[in-house]
Amino acid sequence: MSIDEKYMQRCLELAALANGFVAPNPLVGAVLVYKNKIIGEGYHQQYGQAHAEVNCINSVAKENIDNIKDATLYISLEPCNHFGKTPPCTHLIIEKKIKQVVIGCKDYFDLVNGSGIEFLQKNGVHVKTNVLEDDCKKINKRFFTFHQKKRPYIILKYAQTANNKIARTANERLFISNTYTNKLVHQWRSQEAAILVGTQTVVKDNPTLTNRYFTGKNPVRLMIDKKLIVPKSFNIFNSDTPTYIFNEVKHEQEKNISYIKINNTENIVHEILQFCYEQNLSSLMIEGGAKLLQSFIDKGLWDEARVITNTELIVENGIEAPVFSGKLFNTEQFFSDTISYYYPTNS
Repeated sequence: MSIDEKYMQRCLELAALANGFVAPNPLVGAVLVYKNKIIGEGYHQQYGQAHAEVNCINSVAKENIDNIKDATLYISLEPCNHFGKTPPCTHLIIEKKIKQVVIGCKDYFDLVNGSGIEFLQKNGVHVKTNVLEDDCKKINKRFFTFHQKKRPYIILKYAQTANNKIARTANERLFISNTYTNKLVHQWRSQEAAILVGTQTVVKDNPTLTNRYFTGKNPVRLMIDKKLIVPKSFNIFNSDTPTYIFNEVKHEQEKNISYIKINNTENIVHEILQFCYEQNLSSLMIEGGAKLLQSFIDKGLWDEARVITNTELIVENGIEAPVFSGKLFNTEQFFSDTISYYYPTNS
C-alpha cells in the first residue's frame, strides 16, 4: 500500500462512521497530513452540517495551524464547488492556501461532477485523483446510484428456511432467523433511508419495521396496501417514524401516516421508485413478501440481495422464496443462520 493509499484508507474509515446519518448526502472522510503525520482529520457527520473538509481543518491543533498551508489534504470524494446547506469546500481549501489535494474519486452529482477539481487546479492547487477509487465509489454506492440512475439504491432482504420457504402458507407468522441475525437486520435498517413491504407481510407478521434493537434513526416505512385492509391497530401505524401507504383508495395525510394514491397499479414499482427519488430517499430495503421481491427482480430493479438462510429449519407447507440470478460476494455465519450477499449478475 502506497503512502497515498494509506491516508485514503483512513479517509474511508472516517467516512464510514456516519453511515445512516448523512443521506441523501455522501459519506466523506478527510485527513490533513504534514511531514507524513496526520495533523487533522474529520468526516461529514450529519446531513445539513459541516462537511468533512471543514471538520478536518477545524480539528487542527493550535501548534499546527501554520503548517496547514504546507500540508496535503486527502479527501475520499471530490470537494463541492457550490453553495448548498454549507459553503463550497473548494473555497475553504483555497482560503487556507493548501497546495496539495489527493482525491479518492470524482463526485458525479450534477452540481459537482468535476467542477471541484477544475476550480482547485485553476487556483494553483496540485490535485491527484483516483486513489483507492473503487473503494471510494463503493462506500457511496447509494449516493452514486441515486444520482446516476435517478432512483434509490435497492436492497432485497429476506429470510428463508433450509428448503427455501419464506413464510408459511397459513396466515401465521414464521420466525426464521435467530436473535443474533435479527440484531444485524436492525443495524441494516438504520443504514437505509426507507423500507418497503407488501400487504401480506404486514398482515401475517405485524412488523414494526424499525431498528429498535440498534442505535440510529429509523428508516421511513413504505407499505403497499391497495385496498387499505391492514387494521389501524397494527404496529406499522405507530408514531415511531413517517409511514407512506401506497393504495388505490385515497390520497391524504393523517399525522405521521401519508396515503399515496397509485396512478397505475401495473406500474406500481416505478411509481414507488419515483416517489423515493422525489422525496430524496436514496436507499430502499425491500423486506417482502415473496411476490413484491419477485416483482423487483423480474424488472431488474435491484442492486444488492441479502439472503438469510436458517440451515436447521424445514417447513413443508410454505411459500417459495424469490428466484434470482446474482453474483455471490460475501457470506457470514451466525450459528444456524447463513447470510449470503449478492450483486446482480450483470453488475
